[in-house]
Amino acid sequence: MSAGRPGGRYRVGYAPGAYDLFHIGHLNILRHARAQCDYLVAGVVSDEMAEQAKGRRPMIPLVERLEIVRSVRYVDAAFVETVPDKLETWKQVRFDVLFKGDDWRGTPKGDKLELDFATVGVDVVYFPYTVHTSSTQLRRALDVLGGRGGPVGAGAGVSAGPGMVEASFSGELRSVPGTTS
Repeated sequence: MSAGRPGGRYRVGYAPGAYDLFHIGHLNILRHARAQCDYLVAGVVSDEMAEQAKGRRPMIPLVERLEIVRSVRYVDAAFVETVPDKLETWKQVRFDVLFKGDDWRGTPKGDKLELDFATVGVDVVYFPYTVHTSSTQLRRALDVLGGRGGPVGAGAGVSAGPGMVEASFSGELRSVPGTTS
């Protein structure tokens, strides 16, 4: 579905996601969504909901993901999603349009979303999925760096002076650009 409002703008938009390991794809969706509505609510799924949907808990806890998303300048409000049914969420938030990545377009999940929201007059608008960066890819890379799939950072220390970061996996001490050491 596409923007069908006069002037091409919606009043209230909703952009749900886990927003785990926040990256440029997340920022792009929020930026594009805000450009199409007057007020943008970002839905941040709870740790339990993310685990239910993806089979694993987010690496970043809900309270931190919520604060990150809430701090993005394109977001007017953040909402914690605790139920899997987006229509239940709509009853609480009352948005006019739901924004998703186009990796949902034409899938059973995306088709169901469109059918469900058509019953209440809500459009579903898709934005290009950022294929070169995803939380799944970032998680895999962190698992490799952390070794054997264990928690990332286990055994890695940050034990340097101001402006210095020590990475125990490489044994290097590097100065952060723009700082003095």
